[in-house]
Amino acid sequence: MLAMGWDICRAESLPPTLFQQHCASCHGNQRTGGMGPALLPESLERLKRADAVQTITHGRPATQMPAFEGKLSSEDINQLANWIYSPVVPAPTWSEQDIRTSHTLTDKLPTASDRPLWKADPLNLFVVVEGGDHHVSVVDGDKFDVITRFASRYALHGGPKFSPDGRFVYFGSRDGWITKYDLYTLRVIAEVRAGLNMRNVAVSGDGKWVLAGNYLPGNVVLFDSDLNLVRLYPAQTLDGKANSRVSAVYDAEPRHSFVVALKDLPELWEISYDPKAEPIHDGYVHDFRMGESIAKPGYLGVRRTPLSQPLDDFFFDPPYRHVIGAGRTPGSKDAPPVTQVINLDARQQIATLPLPGMPHLGSGIAFTYQGRPVLATPNLQQGLISVIDMQNWTIIKQIQTPGPGFFMRSHERSRYLWTDSMMSPKARNTLTIIDKTSLESVAEVKVPEGQTLAHIEFTRDGRYALASLWEMNGALIVYDAATFKEIKRLPMSKPVGKYNVFNKITRSEGTSH
Repeated sequence: MLAMGWDICRAESLPPTLFQQHCASCHGNQRTGGMGPALLPESLERLKRADAVQTITHGRPATQMPAFEGKLSSEDINQLANWIYSPVVPAPTWSEQDIRTSHTLTDKLPTASDRPLWKADPLNLFVVVEGGDHHVSVVDGDKFDVITRFASRYALHGGPKFSPDGRFVYFGSRDGWITKYDLYTLRVIAEVRAGLNMRNVAVSGDGKWVLAGNYLPGNVVLFDSDLNLVRLYPAQTLDGKANSRVSAVYDAEPRHSFVVALKDLPELWEISYDPKAEPIHDGYVHDFRMGESIAKPGYLGVRRTPLSQPLDDFFFDPPYRHVIGAGRTPGSKDAPPVTQVINLDARQQIATLPLPGMPHLGSGIAFTYQGRPVLATPNLQQGLISVIDMQNWTIIKQIQTPGPGFFMRSHERSRYLWTDSMMSPKARNTLTIIDKTSLESVAEVKVPEGQTLAHIEFTRDGRYALASLWEMNGALIVYDAATFKEIKRLPMSKPVGKYNVFNKITRSEGTSH
């Protein structure tokens, strides 16, 4: 019995002890990260436990993560890998002071007289996030050559965002780091850690502000363009009695505001960066012009819209008057998840859409079909593309695809939209090409079975479509956007996404924003 009790105690104490001995110096005493990434359940949700075992055993090439094979037994490695997926108790915190302390800014600030260190069209660059070994490549969109490649923070997430002139790019990592990078001089300008588990970042249309949305701690954090902390907004109800994670933050440049979705609360927030923004009157009043409620400043204040359900991700119509969003929670029999249409001016839901499965509206695109503005969205659970009339909020057509997909792209100069089926075990090697004039599938592009082909992005002029061979020994594959023929391959390490500067800063018709 004594021996059994000792074994139980040893099993319970071994992983924390091993972590403090071998891991804490890089990953932090509370697993919140340091030189190495955060090792929290929220940060590791995309890393399979078997892959964590492999990383601990064999290390990570070209990083400071060593191999522990030979230093630790396979039993110890397995226990350690299982343990890092358990919650930290007490839950770690990240305060305003922590944010300020984490901030760094280069001694040599960029100037307007700086010129690119390379010869290429600065607006036809592609920023490629390589998830395999956590690097970023900058690619010339005319010659399809790599200009530079540099190490990034661990697990960049949510897509990089650009300054309005396209010179600077902001990266957000899963474990909360924001990095400002100068594409002209090819160097990091500033960094800050906004939180411990971050969803994504947004850059304001005037280039003055950067907003981050966090799962942990649940808040929204506002920075200036050099990533100095300006304000922290706890994600909670007006009375402060209920808290939430933040699902997504996006810039609504025509409105001079950010829009924020909350994971756990049925509210949509709008934060205006217009100094002339109207005052905010929380709650319902007969006539706010009569002064029936105490007004709050509209500039950088939170304007709340009540919803029927929380949103996980959303899409703007082209005028940015409406948000179309859906949750990703199963809901109940009485309240299944619905796709909501919210009017941002009226601050209320005006319609619901009976979309099946789990539409991925954040990757939707808008275009004109038979003279009417439409939204097309992929689906994470079903092999179909939903096409929605944005005048009367009805479903025009459900287009079948080989399997559930994640990304969709087009271009205003292209007749076609491209979508993947990367969520399908059998069809993840296939891109489906759909004619926007007929809403019919006209072609497929494939790689060998078992591989994943995903995330199309077009060149500035729309002539070429670039796809990701989403493998550790993957590639950036360049296709002729009219003939669908392969033009070139650039070897890369799991290129999870690529982003064209011009298409992003001009809010191209076929690019998610």
